[in-house]
Amino acid sequence: MQPITFSEFTLPNGLHCIVHENHTVPIVAIDLWYHVGSKNERPDRTGLAHLFEHMMFQGSRHVGKTEHFAYIQRAGGTLNASTNEDRTNYFETLPSNQLELALWLESDRMMSLDISAENFENQRQVVKEERQMRYDNAPYGTVYEHLHQRAYFQHPYRWTTIGSMAHLDAVTLEEAQEFFKTYYVPNNATLVLSGDLTVEEAEKAVMLYFGDIPSGKEITRPTDFDLPLTTEVRDTIYDHVELAGLFMAYRICDVKNPDADVLGIIDHILAGGRSSRLYQNLVHSKQIAQSVSALAAPREHPGLFFINAIAAQGVSLSEIEHEIDTELQRLIAGQLSEEELQKAKNSYETRLLKSFSTAMGIADNLAYFHTFFGNAAEINRELERATKVSLEDVQRVAKQYFAGKGRVILHWLPKTKVITS
Repeated sequence: MQPITFSEFTLPNGLHCIVHENHTVPIVAIDLWYHVGSKNERPDRTGLAHLFEHMMFQGSRHVGKTEHFAYIQRAGGTLNASTNEDRTNYFETLPSNQLELALWLESDRMMSLDISAENFENQRQVVKEERQMRYDNAPYGTVYEHLHQRAYFQHPYRWTTIGSMAHLDAVTLEEAQEFFKTYYVPNNATLVLSGDLTVEEAEKAVMLYFGDIPSGKEITRPTDFDLPLTTEVRDTIYDHVELAGLFMAYRICDVKNPDADVLGIIDHILAGGRSSRLYQNLVHSKQIAQSVSALAAPREHPGLFFINAIAAQGVSLSEIEHEIDTELQRLIAGQLSEEELQKAKNSYETRLLKSFSTAMGIADNLAYFHTFFGNAAEINRELERATKVSLEDVQRVAKQYFAGKGRVILHWLPKTKVITS
């Protein structure tokens, strides 16, 4: 793969801008990252970062409510936003001759978002309804909430980005306004422009639209401290589901730790497609599970490794758990061939390359590496790190994170149907 080239500059107000030129097609991707996520929230006010993902489309000084969507769509573009534990981003892809439209829209809401009582109350209700629909009333919808609550003791990763219903009810307009004033400022943002533009065009336009926005105060970051997870935490959850599920979580490293790349390979070895170990064993051969997945999720601070399985009808979760533990023990014992490792690396590398195949994919990766690694050039080292993962690395990392007693295991069971006369 050819190295991804880019240029960088920082405005006097602290806004960091990264520009990747690619004139293959006349489109440009705009990806604005704010270094704020659910871990920046107070323990009694969870859900604010995600609430602002919605609030940011409620209008600003020169843009009416929901008009952000209309402007971009009329220009032939697409847009969206997302929130996780560590960051919130807002992104658009549109014809390159509409670059200034997107910059105007983003700068206007950074400078003058309309956080009125009416907008705040409307979006509070929207988020509460989203929580009920996607989490509380969805099959297995609160799995990750339960896993995080048990895998962390003091760290803010113990709550999820959607927030609790009680906290959404309790947060005040003034608290929301202060949250925005603190975190949605130029010196806490990274703006990436990727596609059919020049660095000179970018510098001129970014200065024009963002240069007059004042910096915010210096931000205090949460520490990564938490008590170690040294024992096995088990629980049983009864829910409105048809099939039982097994959900496991292990504490792992942060994204900057070299082990993160190895863990990404391990999740492909375990459950990366139909030829993976767990799929072949649990779903194909023994047919004791309907589905199985594994995911390494390192974060800015130490994250989690998840292994999930939905049981076939009538199968004991203990049987599935035993089979998963057996596969983990095989990795710990070094029972992995060079051929199987290479297959997993190929799958992992394909996923990486796919993320570099679009203007927005490149923009998102540049923002990611600048925000969490402090160096956007890491984008050109990620593939190399993956290709260097060895059999010894896999065994060492498996021992490091899976051999101890510390993990969370949830047995998710169907509620007993009560028949009344």
